[in-house]
Amino acid sequence: MTPATNAATAPAMTPAPVAPDAVSSTPTLRAALRRSGFWVAAGAGALLVAIIATAVAGGSASGGPPLAADNAAQAGARALVEVLRNQGVDVTLAGTLEEATAAAARSTDPTLFYFDADGYLTRDRVTRMAGLVSRTVVVDPDFGTLQALAPGVGFGGLAASASRAAGCDIPSAVKAGRLSPGGKTLTIAADASGLTGCFPTGRGAFALVARRDQGRTITLVADTAVFSNDTITRNGNAALALNLLGSSGDLIWYLPTLADVARTGPPSLGELTPGWVTPTLVLLVVVALAAMVWRGRRFGPLVAENLPVTVRASETVEGRARLYARSGARLRAVDALRVGALQRLAGKVGLSRLAGLDEVILAVAAATGRAPGDVRATLVDAVPAGDRDLIALSDQIQDLERATARATTSPPPGRMDL
Repeated sequence: MTPATNAATAPAMTPAPVAPDAVSSTPTLRAALRRSGFWVAAGAGALLVAIIATAVAGGSASGGPPLAADNAAQAGARALVEVLRNQGVDVTLAGTLEEATAAAARSTDPTLFYFDADGYLTRDRVTRMAGLVSRTVVVDPDFGTLQALAPGVGFGGLAASASRAAGCDIPSAVKAGRLSPGGKTLTIAADASGLTGCFPTGRGAFALVARRDQGRTITLVADTAVFSNDTITRNGNAALALNLLGSSGDLIWYLPTLADVARTGPPSLGELTPGWVTPTLVLLVVVALAAMVWRGRRFGPLVAENLPVTVRASETVEGRARLYARSGARLRAVDALRVGALQRLAGKVGLSRLAGLDEVILAVAAATGRAPGDVRATLVDAVPAGDRDLIALSDQIQDLERATARATTSPPPGRMDL
């Protein structure tokens, strides 16, 4: 049969069904971007908000202490200081009272600008500061500063929203005209003398209070808005600040710092504890000593008293032997036997109990006729490796004692060895 015939007569084979195309499980780049688009947008938005917030915070940052001469931020006073310098005023910056004192000593007739936002100076140092120059401008004084410089001046709260006219005869206030609305104010007591208030609010409060005493002028400005960068251009703030601080050729710009705080070490334990603690501790110590003396004294001499039972020596020996056997202390057991044997052998050969080990070994060897090395091995050097060696070594010690006893014992009188 030919291959063609076989192919013709062979039954027809049904082709296997073709499986549909498998769907790939790996996402494409477009599908991945579409799926994570929300999170990408959210992250970009958060990053944008953070950048804007950082920029806004950096722009509104203080840039230094308030009313600092080198602070160009809104709360600083760099604008005023630069204008004063352009007008020929020599501005000296001081961070401590000592620096302000040295600057005042170098100038002929300076003006002192003082602003203590953190209250570093005590009343005594505030009084000392006010006596450095003849013209002192104090900004936003606290209670301690008012009590030290002008006891008749108090706090008047916030001013009304309307601008305020000078209302006084002080030249710098008259030239300023009107101040910007709002801000802190000061009050003057009815019985106070030598005080002049300017820019009244209508409720007995003023934005500026001046005190003249013995050729010195202390000007108290209630609010910092007159000097700060962000509000100095409002109304007559700039005119008032320039006339107050630019009346002389030298200006000391003094802002106290931590260096003005007195350096006192941490309080001691005695300063922190109440006053009754020390007497109480002394009393407790005395009571404890009295109790020790009372309970520690003897009631009489010690009395020797016999035990109510009698313990046999054999029981003690057996008990100690059981302890040695239980703990496997063979060397400790044989050492106990050797110590006792050495003491007995020393007495048998005529030596004292204080005789040295070598003396006892030589004497026993001479008496028994044995080699000193063998005697030393029996009494010192031999170490038992097991219970059998321990028993054998104890027998050797006992045999050595017997031989020494025979060698050192005299024969009875009348007996002769033939």
